[in-house]
Amino acid sequence: MKKHAIIVAGGSGTRLGGEVPKQFQLLAGKPLLWWALKAFADEDPATVLHLVLPSRFIPLWQTLKDKLPDEDRFQILVHEGGSSRTDSVLSALDSIPSDDEILVAVHDAARPLVSRKVIEEGWGAAADSLAAIPVVAVTDSLRHLEPEGSRSVSRSEFVAVQTPQVFRADILKKAYGNMGEGVFTDDASVVEASGITPRLFPGSPDNIKVTNPGDLEIAELLLNK
Repeated sequence: MKKHAIIVAGGSGTRLGGEVPKQFQLLAGKPLLWWALKAFADEDPATVLHLVLPSRFIPLWQTLKDKLPDEDRFQILVHEGGSSRTDSVLSALDSIPSDDEILVAVHDAARPLVSRKVIEEGWGAAADSLAAIPVVAVTDSLRHLEPEGSRSVSRSEFVAVQTPQVFRADILKKAYGNMGEGVFTDDASVVEASGITPRLFPGSPDNIKVTNPGDLEIAELLLNK
């Protein structure tokens, strides 16, 4: 099956600090989002790479990309992001045919350490089950907030969801086309609202989301490991 990877880098990244959004800050000398692109290019060079960026930062990405050595450049289709994550995903999704022979992975640029194994398992799980999402066990104790306080809940009943979330192209495009007015936190929730339950597959504890100050240093330590 033909594979397309949508790398969503549309956020402002203000919590991380710095003069530019987090997706452009350097991790081991390369822009953060470059590592996510590299992961998919390394797993399968035939994968079509889509990068979604805020329009005002597309020139910045072009400048950063031009500074990379030739061996670190990939063929990338750049799309202008929308006002929300779903709008940004749609911006890239509109260029992908609605085909049951195409798989689409949607991945957050803020997860630069996604492994080949996780990517491979995602493609395989989606090919078998139409939709698949990586998850990891919750290790912290959890409490459910209620009007009069909170109560403890069993963490064994919960998992944390990561990206890449992988879907057959026709399934994902149909789900987005009939999205309605609900609140959707990720692509899996859009697909689930269309009546398809995503298959869960193992993610990785190292597949962290760079969000807060200090996360870049943690990511660099993991990358060196």
